Amino acid sequence: MPKVLLIFVDGVGIGQRDPDINPFARFEPRIFAQFAGEEPASVYASGQMKATDARLEVEGVPQSATGQTTILTGVNAPALLGRHLSGFPNRLLKQVLARESIFKKLAERGGSATFANAYQPSFFTQKPRRVSVTTAACCSSGVPLRTFEDLARGDAVYHDFTHRTLRTLGYGLPLRTAEEAGANLARIAARHQFALYEYFITDLAGHSQDMLNAVRVLQELEDFLCAVLDSINPEEQLVLLTSDHGNIEDVSGKGHTLNAVPTLAWGFESSRTLRQISTIQHITPTVLSMIGARGE
Repeated sequence: MPKVLLIFVDGVGIGQRDPDINPFARFEPRIFAQFAGEEPASVYASGQMKATDARLEVEGVPQSATGQTTILTGVNAPALLGRHLSGFPNRLLKQVLARESIFKKLAERGGSATFANAYQPSFFTQKPRRVSVTTAACCSSGVPLRTFEDLARGDAVYHDFTHRTLRTLGYGLPLRTAEEAGANLARIAARHQFALYEYFITDLAGHSQDMLNAVRVLQELEDFLCAVLDSINPEEQLVLLTSDHGNIEDVSGKGHTLNAVPTLAWGFESSRTLRQISTIQHITPTVLSMIGARGE
Protein backbone atom coordinates (compact mmCIF):
# COMPACT_ATOMS: atom_id res chain seq x y z
CA MET A 1 0.00 0.00 0.00
CA PRO A 2 1.57 3.33 -1.04
CA LYS A 3 1.97 6.29 1.27
CA VAL A 4 0.85 9.73 0.15
CA LEU A 5 2.24 13.14 1.10
CA LEU A 6 -0.02 16.01 0.03
CA ILE A 7 1.69 19.40 0.03
CA PHE A 8 -0.77 22.28 -0.15
CA VAL A 9 0.79 25.55 -1.30
CA ASP A 10 -1.57 28.50 -1.00
CA GLY A 11 -2.02 31.03 -3.77
CA VAL A 12 0.00 29.65 -6.69
CA GLY A 13 -1.37 29.80 -10.22
CA ILE A 14 0.07 29.29 -13.68
CA GLY A 15 0.78 32.72 -15.12
CA GLN A 16 2.33 34.29 -18.19
CA ARG A 17 6.08 34.26 -18.73
CA ASP A 18 6.30 37.98 -17.96
CA PRO A 19 9.08 39.06 -15.60
CA ASP A 20 7.34 42.38 -14.98
CA ILE A 21 4.49 40.69 -13.10
CA ASN A 22 5.40 37.03 -12.58
CA PRO A 23 8.18 36.17 -10.09
CA PHE A 24 8.48 32.67 -11.61
CA ALA A 25 9.75 34.38 -14.77
CA ARG A 26 12.62 35.97 -12.79
CA PHE A 27 14.43 32.63 -12.32
CA GLU A 28 14.47 29.11 -13.76
CA PRO A 29 11.96 27.09 -11.70
CA ARG A 30 12.84 23.50 -10.93
CA ILE A 31 9.40 22.67 -9.52
CA PHE A 32 6.83 25.14 -10.88
CA ALA A 33 8.11 24.80 -14.43
CA GLN A 34 5.05 25.82 -16.42
CA PHE A 35 3.77 29.09 -17.85
CA ALA A 36 0.39 29.84 -19.38
CA GLY A 37 0.21 28.89 -23.04
CA GLU A 38 3.38 26.80 -22.88
CA GLU A 39 4.03 23.10 -22.50
CA PRO A 40 5.37 22.10 -19.06
CA ALA A 41 9.14 22.01 -18.85
CA SER A 42 10.99 19.21 -17.07
CA VAL A 43 10.30 19.07 -13.35
CA TYR A 44 12.82 18.19 -10.65
CA ALA A 45 13.17 14.49 -9.76
CA SER A 46 11.12 13.32 -12.77
CA GLY A 47 7.99 15.00 -11.51
CA GLN A 48 5.01 15.81 -13.69
CA MET A 49 2.78 18.89 -13.70
CA LYS A 50 -0.80 19.40 -14.82
CA ALA A 51 -2.80 22.62 -15.06
CA THR A 52 -5.81 22.21 -12.78
CA ASP A 53 -9.11 24.10 -12.64
CA ALA A 54 -9.81 25.95 -9.37
CA ARG A 55 -12.86 27.92 -10.59
CA LEU A 56 -15.18 24.88 -10.53
CA GLU A 57 -17.79 26.45 -12.85
CA VAL A 58 -18.71 29.10 -10.28
CA GLU A 59 -18.59 32.76 -11.22
CA GLY A 60 -16.05 34.96 -9.49
CA VAL A 61 -12.45 34.66 -8.38
CA PRO A 62 -11.49 31.47 -6.47
CA GLN A 63 -10.92 31.95 -2.76
CA SER A 64 -9.29 30.12 0.12
CA ALA A 65 -12.13 28.80 2.28
CA THR A 66 -14.03 27.16 -0.55
CA GLY A 67 -10.94 26.10 -2.50
CA GLN A 68 -9.27 24.44 0.45
CA THR A 69 -12.51 22.74 1.52
CA THR A 70 -12.83 21.35 -1.99
CA ILE A 71 -9.26 20.04 -1.97
CA LEU A 72 -9.64 18.30 1.40
CA THR A 73 -13.12 16.81 0.80
CA GLY A 74 -13.75 16.31 -2.90
CA VAL A 75 -16.94 18.36 -2.51
CA ASN A 76 -17.43 21.32 -4.86
CA ALA A 77 -17.64 23.84 -2.03
CA PRO A 78 -18.22 27.00 -4.13
CA ALA A 79 -21.06 25.27 -5.99
CA LEU A 80 -22.55 24.23 -2.64
CA LEU A 81 -22.42 27.82 -1.33
CA GLY A 82 -23.23 29.39 -4.69
CA ARG A 83 -20.09 31.55 -4.41
CA HIS A 84 -16.39 31.51 -3.62
CA LEU A 85 -15.68 32.25 0.06
CA SER A 86 -12.44 33.81 1.30
CA GLY A 87 -10.69 33.42 4.61
CA PHE A 88 -12.04 30.96 7.14
CA PRO A 89 -14.73 28.29 6.63
CA ASN A 90 -18.27 29.20 7.65
CA ARG A 91 -20.67 26.88 9.48
CA LEU A 92 -21.74 25.00 6.36
CA LEU A 93 -18.18 24.39 5.22
CA LYS A 94 -17.22 23.19 8.71
CA GLN A 95 -20.09 20.70 8.52
CA VAL A 96 -18.83 19.48 5.15
CA LEU A 97 -15.32 19.09 6.55
CA ALA A 98 -16.62 17.16 9.57
CA ARG A 99 -18.40 14.68 7.30
CA GLU A 100 -16.26 14.48 4.20
CA SER A 101 -12.64 15.40 4.90
CA ILE A 102 -9.90 13.06 3.81
CA PHE A 103 -8.90 12.74 7.47
CA LYS A 104 -12.43 11.64 8.38
CA LYS A 105 -12.65 9.09 5.58
CA LEU A 106 -9.28 7.60 6.46
CA ALA A 107 -10.17 7.43 10.17
CA GLU A 108 -13.38 5.54 9.33
CA ARG A 109 -11.27 2.93 7.56
CA GLY A 110 -8.59 2.67 10.23
CA GLY A 111 -6.01 4.52 8.18
CA SER A 112 -3.06 6.46 9.55
CA ALA A 113 -3.17 10.19 8.78
CA THR A 114 -1.31 13.20 10.12
CA PHE A 115 -0.97 16.95 9.72
CA ALA A 116 2.72 17.83 9.78
CA ASN A 117 2.44 21.53 10.66
CA ALA A 118 3.22 22.83 14.15
CA TYR A 119 0.94 25.29 15.98
CA GLN A 120 2.08 28.13 18.21
CA PRO A 121 1.43 27.65 21.96
CA SER A 122 -1.09 30.51 21.90
CA PHE A 123 -3.38 28.45 19.69
CA PHE A 124 -3.88 25.89 22.45
CA THR A 125 -4.33 28.44 25.24
CA GLN A 126 -6.51 30.98 23.46
CA LYS A 127 -8.57 28.54 21.35
CA PRO A 128 -9.47 30.97 18.55
CA ARG A 129 -13.07 31.02 17.35
CA ARG A 130 -12.14 31.24 13.67
CA VAL A 131 -9.86 28.47 12.40
CA SER A 132 -8.47 27.50 9.03
CA VAL A 133 -9.94 24.82 6.80
CA THR A 134 -7.11 22.44 7.65
CA THR A 135 -7.48 23.00 11.38
CA ALA A 136 -11.24 22.44 11.19
CA ALA A 137 -10.67 19.20 9.26
CA CYS A 138 -8.14 17.93 11.79
CA CYS A 139 -10.15 18.84 14.88
CA SER A 140 -13.38 17.33 13.58
CA SER A 141 -11.69 14.02 12.74
CA GLY A 142 -9.47 13.65 15.81
CA VAL A 143 -6.12 14.25 14.10
CA PRO A 144 -3.70 15.53 16.77
CA LEU A 145 -2.22 18.98 16.28
CA ARG A 146 1.56 19.18 16.53
CA THR A 147 3.22 21.44 19.08
CA PHE A 148 6.45 23.40 19.41
CA GLU A 149 7.82 20.50 21.46
CA ASP A 150 7.32 18.35 18.36
CA LEU A 151 8.92 21.08 16.27
CA ALA A 152 12.03 21.22 18.46
CA ARG A 153 12.47 17.45 18.06
CA GLY A 154 12.11 17.61 14.30
CA ASP A 155 8.71 15.89 14.49
CA ALA A 156 6.83 18.83 12.93
CA VAL A 157 7.39 21.54 10.34
CA TYR A 158 6.26 25.13 10.77
CA HIS A 159 4.62 26.98 7.88
CA ASP A 160 7.74 29.17 7.88
CA PHE A 161 10.00 26.15 7.74
CA THR A 162 13.14 28.24 8.37
CA HIS A 163 11.82 29.46 11.79
CA ARG A 164 12.88 33.03 10.99
CA THR A 165 9.40 34.33 11.81
CA LEU A 166 9.38 32.47 15.11
CA ARG A 167 12.76 33.90 16.07
CA THR A 168 11.48 37.46 15.52
CA LEU A 169 8.56 36.60 17.83
CA GLY A 170 10.96 35.60 20.59
CA TYR A 171 10.82 31.82 20.35
CA GLY A 172 14.17 30.17 20.94
CA LEU A 173 13.83 27.50 18.30
CA PRO A 174 16.89 26.87 16.15
CA LEU A 175 16.93 28.15 12.59
CA ARG A 176 16.38 25.46 9.98
CA THR A 177 17.64 25.35 6.45
CA ALA A 178 15.21 24.47 3.69
CA GLU A 179 17.09 21.20 3.29
CA GLU A 180 16.76 20.28 6.97
CA ALA A 181 13.06 21.11 7.03
CA GLY A 182 12.42 19.14 3.86
CA ALA A 183 14.13 16.07 5.28
CA ASN A 184 12.03 16.40 8.46
CA LEU A 185 8.80 16.48 6.44
CA ALA A 186 9.81 13.43 4.43
CA ARG A 187 10.59 11.54 7.63
CA ILE A 188 7.16 12.42 9.10
CA ALA A 189 5.39 11.39 5.92
CA ALA A 190 7.15 8.02 5.82
CA ARG A 191 5.44 7.04 9.09
CA HIS A 192 1.85 7.50 7.84
CA GLN A 193 -0.43 6.37 5.04
CA PHE A 194 -1.36 10.01 4.48
CA ALA A 195 0.38 13.20 5.54
CA LEU A 196 -0.52 16.81 4.81
CA TYR A 197 1.73 19.86 4.92
CA GLU A 198 0.40 23.39 4.42
CA TYR A 199 2.41 26.38 3.22
CA PHE A 200 0.71 29.76 2.86
CA ILE A 201 3.57 32.29 2.72
CA THR A 202 3.18 32.26 -1.07
CA ASP A 203 -0.30 33.76 -0.75
CA LEU A 204 0.94 36.43 1.66
CA ALA A 205 3.78 37.28 -0.71
CA GLY A 206 1.37 37.63 -3.61
CA HIS A 207 -0.90 39.97 -1.69
CA SER A 208 2.09 42.13 -0.70
CA GLN A 209 3.00 42.78 -4.38
CA ASP A 210 6.69 42.77 -3.44
CA MET A 211 8.45 41.20 -6.43
CA LEU A 212 11.83 40.70 -4.78
CA ASN A 213 10.29 39.06 -1.73
CA ALA A 214 8.10 36.88 -3.93
CA VAL A 215 11.14 35.62 -5.84
CA ARG A 216 12.96 34.88 -2.57
CA VAL A 217 9.95 33.01 -1.18
CA LEU A 218 9.58 30.88 -4.30
CA GLN A 219 13.24 30.01 -4.58
CA GLU A 220 13.38 29.00 -0.92
CA LEU A 221 10.19 26.98 -1.30
CA GLU A 222 11.68 25.13 -4.26
CA ASP A 223 14.80 24.34 -2.20
CA PHE A 224 12.52 22.90 0.49
CA LEU A 225 10.49 20.84 -1.99
CA CYS A 226 13.62 19.47 -3.65
CA ALA A 227 14.88 18.35 -0.23
CA VAL A 228 11.57 16.55 0.42
CA LEU A 229 11.83 14.76 -2.91
CA ASP A 230 15.45 13.81 -2.30
CA SER A 231 14.38 12.10 0.95
CA ILE A 232 11.37 10.02 -0.12
CA ASN A 233 11.22 6.48 -1.49
CA PRO A 234 9.54 6.87 -4.89
CA GLU A 235 8.87 3.13 -5.07
CA GLU A 236 6.36 3.34 -2.23
CA GLN A 237 5.55 7.02 -1.73
CA LEU A 238 3.51 9.44 -3.80
CA VAL A 239 4.07 13.16 -3.33
CA LEU A 240 1.24 15.34 -4.59
CA LEU A 241 1.31 19.15 -4.60
CA THR A 242 -1.57 21.49 -5.41
CA SER A 243 -2.99 24.94 -4.70
CA ASP A 244 -6.38 26.54 -4.10
CA HIS A 245 -6.18 29.58 -6.39
CA GLY A 246 -3.74 31.80 -8.22
CA ASN A 247 -2.06 34.85 -6.71
CA ILE A 248 1.73 35.02 -6.50
CA GLU A 249 2.16 34.43 -10.24
CA ASP A 250 0.81 37.94 -10.89
CA VAL A 251 1.96 40.62 -8.45
CA SER A 252 0.44 43.43 -10.52
CA GLY A 253 -2.67 43.20 -8.36
CA LYS A 254 -3.35 42.45 -4.69
CA GLY A 255 -6.12 39.93 -5.28
CA HIS A 256 -6.35 36.36 -6.45
CA THR A 257 -6.36 35.42 -10.13
CA LEU A 258 -8.51 33.31 -12.43
CA ASN A 259 -5.52 31.25 -13.54
CA ALA A 260 -5.42 27.48 -13.38
CA VAL A 261 -3.33 26.10 -10.52
CA PRO A 262 -0.52 23.56 -10.85
CA THR A 263 -0.89 20.02 -9.60
CA LEU A 264 2.38 18.10 -9.47
CA ALA A 265 3.09 14.46 -8.72
CA TRP A 266 6.22 12.45 -7.96
CA GLY A 267 6.93 8.86 -7.13
CA PHE A 268 4.52 5.95 -6.93
CA GLU A 269 2.19 5.87 -9.95
CA SER A 270 2.48 9.63 -10.43
CA SER A 271 1.40 9.46 -14.08
CA ARG A 272 -1.80 7.56 -13.28
CA THR A 273 -2.49 9.96 -10.45
CA LEU A 274 -2.37 13.04 -12.66
CA ARG A 275 -4.62 11.45 -15.27
CA GLN A 276 -7.39 11.37 -12.66
CA ILE A 277 -7.10 15.06 -11.80
CA SER A 278 -8.51 17.92 -13.84
CA THR A 279 -9.98 20.10 -11.07
CA ILE A 280 -9.10 20.57 -7.41
CA GLN A 281 -12.26 18.59 -6.60
CA HIS A 282 -10.45 15.44 -7.73
CA ILE A 283 -7.60 15.62 -5.20
CA THR A 284 -9.20 13.80 -2.26
CA PRO A 285 -10.92 11.05 -4.31
CA THR A 286 -7.66 10.40 -6.14
CA VAL A 287 -5.63 10.17 -2.94
CA LEU A 288 -8.16 7.84 -1.35
CA SER A 289 -8.11 5.58 -4.38
CA MET A 290 -4.32 5.50 -4.37
CA ILE A 291 -4.14 4.22 -0.80
CA GLY A 292 -6.97 1.74 -1.20
CA ALA A 293 -9.60 3.69 0.71
CA ARG A 294 -12.19 4.54 -1.92
CA GLY A 295 -15.14 6.57 -0.75
CA GLU A 296 -18.53 4.89 -0.71
